[in-house]
Amino acid sequence: MARLFGTDGVRGLANDELTCDLAFKLGQAAVAFQGGTILIGKDTRKSGDMLEASVAAGVMSMGGTALLAGVIPTPAIALLVRELSCDGGVMISASHNPPEYNGIKLFDGKGFKLPDAVEDEIEAFVTAGGARADQLPAGDAVGVAIPVSEAVEMYVAHAVKTVTDQGIDLSGMKVALDVGHGASCVSSAEALRRLGAEVSVINEDYDGTDINVGCGSTHLEPLRAFVAEVGADVGIAHDGDADRVMLVDAAGNEIDGDVVEAVCAIDLKERGLLAGNTAVSTVMCNLGLAHALRDAGIELIQTKVGDRYVLEAMREGGFVVGGEQSGHMIFLEHNSTGDGLVTALQFLAACKRAGKSAGEAAAVMTRFPQTLINVRVKDKHAVEGNEAVAAAVAAAEEALGDSGRVLLRPSGTEPVVRVMVEAASAEDAEKHAKAIAEVVEANV
Repeated sequence: MARLFGTDGVRGLANDELTCDLAFKLGQAAVAFQGGTILIGKDTRKSGDMLEASVAAGVMSMGGTALLAGVIPTPAIALLVRELSCDGGVMISASHNPPEYNGIKLFDGKGFKLPDAVEDEIEAFVTAGGARADQLPAGDAVGVAIPVSEAVEMYVAHAVKTVTDQGIDLSGMKVALDVGHGASCVSSAEALRRLGAEVSVINEDYDGTDINVGCGSTHLEPLRAFVAEVGADVGIAHDGDADRVMLVDAAGNEIDGDVVEAVCAIDLKERGLLAGNTAVSTVMCNLGLAHALRDAGIELIQTKVGDRYVLEAMREGGFVVGGEQSGHMIFLEHNSTGDGLVTALQFLAACKRAGKSAGEAAAVMTRFPQTLINVRVKDKHAVEGNEAVAAAVAAAEEALGDSGRVLLRPSGTEPVVRVMVEAASAEDAEKHAKAIAEVVEANV
């Protein structure tokens, strides 16, 4: 049986793999393993209402209090769990995945995602059928649900303060924003405007079936066109739950998580705030990030793919900045998880402080050409130990030598194997990636 928890919570097709019964039991588990007061948020997916009701019912069936934050970004739940002294938090979102999917992410009382060991215990609890009859209160001992009307305002105020505390505002900056029909429709434009930016927004409405569809951080074409249309200095795009951000400069050039991390890590170092003189990323980061940080005298620690591993390394080493190429960045001084709004604001503040445009600031890093191919397979874990695949990888690595690298890994959330190749030229990267992808497709 596949593990219930992926790299980022429990995900699946809503009302098929991710059922009301499963959501109910996860609500029960939140109380059983965390405590009686659980904050619940959701993104804009149609199935969010259904799953919110199920999780809340599970919480209340255990005698717990379900605090309902409504539509709100994931990082707001991580923040507000602490601010409201909750025992735990639940975010109902499938992040950047299509609208028919949904997910449930669990946070502890400090706003951190749960460690693998606790997830394993929760999985055993759910598999066993949830709470036993003798664990359930009856009659007037059941719990209640309470709406938290100020949740979004508390998050926006916090995000704004991360910039105003630096003595910076964003006046004179023209920003184009794509909120991807997702949760950031309630927060990002407001925060940017409070900081003095002139903001134009697309995909700010939602109907529950349009989140992430051809827009947001995984589809930058509409943002590029919008930046050109309104003459913006910079474009910002979020994924469905706004724990990620991708940017483009005035010319439409992509500014991904690696570039943002390079700019922000160097900015922190120049201000004497880069703890341990170290930044954290994953093995998927571009070689250009390592080079840019090395040139600035900053050490780079690389972890397994997944923000949980980045965060683990940051907490262990006492480091303050870490992230992924996908735009999932953690500024541990400001939040305990990836925060797309805070990340965008820190990048723009660094640009403002340096007196540079987004494009000029991004020039601190030169990307090595990189090709990433997602190969849909029957069993993504079978790629490990497959002789034909291993031979294809070895052949590519020998051809690339020291001027590139190959990385293969199963996706944490989809039946996909990711084939990534970096090389001195785009042609070489694409050639080797395609060759390996064909072998994976034929043999896995």
